[in-house]
Amino acid sequence: MKASKVVYKPVGLALGAGAGLLAGALFKEVWKLAGHEDDAPDATDEERHWREILIAAAIQGAIFALVKAAVQRSGAVAVRRVSGKWPA
Repeated sequence: MKASKVVYKPVGLALGAGAGLLAGALFKEVWKLAGHEDDAPDATDEERHWREILIAAAIQGAIFALVKAAVQRSGAVAVRRVSGKWPA
């Protein structure tokens, strides 16, 4: 295993956890702006319609994927700056 990959592994795990927290907070704010509600619907919320639940899930998934990709890419760039090698 390459040294840069070994070095990046714990960094990547920490960044992933941080990305999840950041994405969750960002989604809550986006949902408040878009839905004018404090909480997004849960899949088991009996009083919410399918459309609302699926839209919320799609927005949440898109935000999570975007934040995760941005954070992982930034982490890889930082490892390359420090070690001189891309963590592949």
